[in-house]
Amino acid sequence: MDFTADWSIMQTLGEGAYGEVKLLINKNDGMAVAMKVINLEEHPEASVNVQKEIAIHRMLNDPHIIKYFGQRTEGSVGYIFLEYAPGGELFDKIEPDVGMESWQAQRYLKQLLSGVEYLHSKGIAHRDLKPENLLLDEHDKLKITDFGMATVFRSRGKERLLDKKCGTTPYMAPEIFLRPYRAEPVDIWSLGIVLVAMLAGELPWEKPMALCVEYTKWKSNDYMSESPWKKMDNLAISLLRRILNPIPSARLSIAKIKQHRWYTKHHTQIRGPELDRSVSPAYKRLRSNDLSPPSRDDPRQCQSQPELLLSGPHIISPTGTKEPAHVSFSQPAQIDDLLVSTQYLATQSNASQDTVQKLVRRMTRFFVSLDPDKALDRLVQALDNMALSWRSYTPGIVTITTIDKHKNQLTFKASVLDMDKQTLLDFRLSKGCGLEFKRQFMMLRKYLSDIVVKGPVSWSIAIATNNVP
Repeated sequence: MDFTADWSIMQTLGEGAYGEVKLLINKNDGMAVAMKVINLEEHPEASVNVQKEIAIHRMLNDPHIIKYFGQRTEGSVGYIFLEYAPGGELFDKIEPDVGMESWQAQRYLKQLLSGVEYLHSKGIAHRDLKPENLLLDEHDKLKITDFGMATVFRSRGKERLLDKKCGTTPYMAPEIFLRPYRAEPVDIWSLGIVLVAMLAGELPWEKPMALCVEYTKWKSNDYMSESPWKKMDNLAISLLRRILNPIPSARLSIAKIKQHRWYTKHHTQIRGPELDRSVSPAYKRLRSNDLSPPSRDDPRQCQSQPELLLSGPHIISPTGTKEPAHVSFSQPAQIDDLLVSTQYLATQSNASQDTVQKLVRRMTRFFVSLDPDKALDRLVQALDNMALSWRSYTPGIVTITTIDKHKNQLTFKASVLDMDKQTLLDFRLSKGCGLEFKRQFMMLRKYLSDIVVKGPVSWSIAIATNNVP
């Protein structure tokens, strides 16, 4: 089959509630695709949700929405092929407790708003907008991903109220806890929380309800001496007061946000060209396998129930980890978690190394001056000193679990890797808040500062001595 002849599975990128996300590299041109693997036998309840998610993806075509290329099945395993965004997740650009410069926040907000506006024009609400679900391509262009909680709220000009309680609690609008609610205002609320995270490096509250002190102060205008608001200028606060309005009907529309002075104000920008990457022949071959047209069925099932298509024998089925991570299942949560083996580079002479080089970007990793065994010992010692719970099911991979400052579970993994005679400590989020994960990473890095390799390290491509899971 064309798929098995032209593509190689390189790396497991992330774990979802229903399976895994893997990276595919085309042997001929080096192009990369993200592949979701769904075991429908182990998770029969996933079938309807996956079909709904696929149906929504097939309705979308926008520069700020992750692209959908096709789907296949083999027995009880389904596969979904999506655009691979190599620039990292938005949360990786946010410094905990600091945020980012206002020109950067404005730039990302404009791109996010454009993507959300497109979704709403199609009658689709995302309902889980957060930095972990906002990816960046090689040109730093924002892409909305993970449509597992998305739904169609408008069909043939008729809008319906929504009644499902879903989303990520700190980003959810207050009316979601009351139900029913209108679709568009809840997405606008979420992008307002994303803006707070970008400007301040923290979230304003755990849950927008009366029992939450931080939220109550916001509602009563008794917030200016509190964090995160004291970190922001008056113009940003002015915009956020109108986006994060507890009354949905009084909340700013997208059109009104675009007219606000903070949004229109000129910010100094250092910005490279944003070029739309053309679809390679390899992508087109994947796309050509998705031939079934969308139907117009029950709008509560997102107007389509597409059937799953073909697959190939070289695809690896999910391994069934003991604690599946609740991460984005439309695209890997760790989208640049790529460690290219020397075997692959030696055998795939036709692949563009420049293309592969663009895949390796993430801030939550660093080289250390010890060999892997000693580095693992130091890592475990640091975890014990920080009173972080950890365990290891696989040699060289440690799963860390803690409770963040909002009293929510945070789980992340640390891998100790031998990278061509250098030792790399690589950390990736499994479950929880991206900002809290990054905060823990920075504390761990500080504990290990005496062994961290100082100064710039040139490693645009990470070459592993062995394949890693």
